[in-house]
Amino acid sequence: MSAAPLRALITRPEPEASHWVQALTARGIAACALPLICIAGAPDPQALARAQEYLGDYDALMVVSGSAARHFFGSNQALALIQQAQAAIKTRVWAPGPGTAAMLQALGVPPGRIDQPAADAGQFDSESLWKTVGPHVRPGNRVLIVRGAEPDSGDTGTGRDWLSEQIRAAGGAVDFVVAYTRTAPPWSPQQRALAQAGATDGSLWVLSSTQALEHLRQALPEQSWAGARALVTHPRIGQAARAAGFGQVLACRPALADVAASIESAA
Repeated sequence: MSAAPLRALITRPEPEASHWVQALTARGIAACALPLICIAGAPDPQALARAQEYLGDYDALMVVSGSAARHFFGSNQALALIQQAQAAIKTRVWAPGPGTAAMLQALGVPPGRIDQPAADAGQFDSESLWKTVGPHVRPGNRVLIVRGAEPDSGDTGTGRDWLSEQIRAAGGAVDFVVAYTRTAPPWSPQQRALAQAGATDGSLWVLSSTQALEHLRQALPEQSWAGARALVTHPRIGQAARAAGFGQVLACRPALADVAASIESAA
């Protein structure tokens, strides 16, 4: 009797989760969408609108994820500005990886304006992005970082993260705008049962953020993860998965092709 095929639980927010499931299924991989993050609108729409209006004042715009890209360039005003040669000739758009870059292009951002890590980068993150854009940052440059935040967290996006520190050290100035909020998704009884089964049945949890993992732990606070397997897309997520008690933690780059290959290898 042959063993059941490995099932991958895709925890990215929608619509990415369903897109990934469709792509993995096309490769013959058994995959289910189980989002651990729900994306909602900007906590301060007026602040987001002002950032979009003055986009042409910045030398670069960094979007931290596909969700950031969608919520920022979902405005026709922002997209029109980035496409106008006179108003935004100097504005580059930074993406931390190929997935975000593909989302930007799908939204209509010209590929020639997008900067991203090298295709052979070991990781797709801020550190790899800086290797591409850092040499071009000059004193006086202004960069707008578009990101998300927890609801009611008091996080207005003004924290000093690693990338902002590098920009400032190079003499640049950094502003932040929160384009969306991240919340724990409401689960149906079927989704809860799927998550509980995934703790012990050999499913491979594909984890793309530490926040997703925290939402999982909050949803099932008494659950042991000693028999669970995780595939993580960054070393920091791997550390969090081990701290949560996952019995096996594998790692790969966050690109869909890399994730698919790793799932196939783990089967």
